[in-house]
Amino acid sequence: MNSTPSKPVVPSDAAAPSSPAPALPSRRPLDSRAVLLVLGLCVVWGAQPVVMKAVVADVSPTMQLGIRFVASALFFGTWMLIREGSRAFTDGSLRSGLLLGAMFSLEFVFIGEALAHTSAAHTIVFLYSAPIFTALGLQFLPEERLWRIQWAGIAVAFFGIVIAFLGRGSRPATDVVLGDLLALCAGACWGLSNVVLRRGRVGNASTIKTVFYQVGVAAVTLLLFAAVTGETRVVISPAAVLALLFQTLFIAIGSYLLWFWLLRHYLTSRLMLLSFLTPLFGVVFGALLLGDQIDARFALGAALVMTGILVVNARQLLRRSARSP
Repeated sequence: MNSTPSKPVVPSDAAAPSSPAPALPSRRPLDSRAVLLVLGLCVVWGAQPVVMKAVVADVSPTMQLGIRFVASALFFGTWMLIREGSRAFTDGSLRSGLLLGAMFSLEFVFIGEALAHTSAAHTIVFLYSAPIFTALGLQFLPEERLWRIQWAGIAVAFFGIVIAFLGRGSRPATDVVLGDLLALCAGACWGLSNVVLRRGRVGNASTIKTVFYQVGVAAVTLLLFAAVTGETRVVISPAAVLALLFQTLFIAIGSYLLWFWLLRHYLTSRLMLLSFLTPLFGVVFGALLLGDQIDARFALGAALVMTGILVVNARQLLRRSARSP
């Protein structure tokens, strides 16, 4: 801030009639700590579909999501009320928080419906259009704005996802088109939810409250959706209990808490770009744990994803290299 001694001090009673919107908290470019933390998150998120698939015969995917969100909502809700008490929802973040939670919930609903019509590979491709929607929605913020070469890097990374996944599986054309559109809607919800978080009043709320808005709304939405679609199958088995514990503790509590802390401190568009690594880790875990095959096409796609990520962050890396002794 620039504090000039000759600048007149405006009396408090001379304030403008309408209160200005809260200032957007600044974010910083990615550093080595952020990159390592996001890589760890991508590893955990990459293992998620493998864990869900392993117990799908005992607990339907929608119920797995609903149960983990209920448990995490109770955790974050209790934590929030202990910290803030009756003042928890008086900071003006409720409206944008509910919008954030709705978009978060719709993402999973669209994913579930997309998988019913198209292949998992197609769903992954269109879901990971999310960083593009995020970057487009944040172009009005100077610190988030991307240069042309960085847009080219995003295009290269997305093309790498297309190369790695598109084309696997075969279903009727009409089903595939509908499923792809639903997956694209899921990607849009994910990407634009980051815009709401960055632009809305919920962006000024605590990380705990931010996560609570999302998992709380998702818990209600996903359980209702499971009831409507009849996907309420739950068979208690040791494998199912372990899978639900993993999803609750490591995904819905640990990883979300860390991810939204990162979104509050680092540039959103750069963080979202690193999420391209998540499906790549998912394929690696599938190969290691489920015996899935990794072909040359996947290796080429992974190389393009890495290239795109480096291109987007090259400017910051070069600046850091120039400053270092």
